Amino acid sequence: MYTILVCDDEKEIVDAIEIYLVQEGYRVLKAYDGLEALELLKTQEVHLLILDVMMPKLDGIHTMMKIRETSSVPIIVLSAKSQDTDKVLGLNLGADDYVAKPFNPLELLARVKSQIRRYTNFGTSEQQESEQIFTTGGLVINDDRKEVTVDGEPVRLTRIEYNILLFLVQNKGKVFSIDQIYEQIWKEEAYGADNTVTVHIRHIREKIEIDPKNPKYLKVIWGIGYKVENL
Repeated sequence: MYTILVCDDEKEIVDAIEIYLVQEGYRVLKAYDGLEALELLKTQEVHLLILDVMMPKLDGIHTMMKIRETSSVPIIVLSAKSQDTDKVLGLNLGADDYVAKPFNPLELLARVKSQIRRYTNFGTSEQQESEQIFTTGGLVINDDRKEVTVDGEPVRLTRIEYNILLFLVQNKGKVFSIDQIYEQIWKEEAYGADNTVTVHIRHIREKIEIDPKNPKYLKVIWGIGYKVENL
């Protein structure tokens, strides 16, 4: 049974989300501000967090920043702010997905299931006789251990960043459009995926490139998409 922490200062919303999640077999923890959420994360194993942005005491943005210092638990941001700038801000700070209020509970549930699938696939790869290692130049991905190094130095990526980079390295030299990357990683139809993919690509570059503005590994092919160089 997977545990989901729902954090929103509106009790009615928390209770409504809980009903749908419990019906699908999830265990639900509830918090009504960021401080409560952080305390629960210290003592409970949580597989996914649904986090509102506007809350008292500690808002969702600062809560997420604190969580990302030590954890890569999937976070779905839930907010009344639906503008692209707000969505990008959430993704920039470490959110895995973003749902704008008012929302369709079935859509939220679908996104929860999608994140849980990626979380479990990321963290529990099957044992294999030999390690799955992918390289290009000084960039090395050990997929069994979920480890990334550049010139021997470890690189810490979120699950989404890791999956994007792994996909591109496994297909190094090939160019993929934003929609192709989104559909491969998110396993759903790409609709307005530009900002989502672009933000994650930028984060990956900032972590693996010496000069992100002049990347060695992860390159943009203007008007087409992205590729990892075959070095």
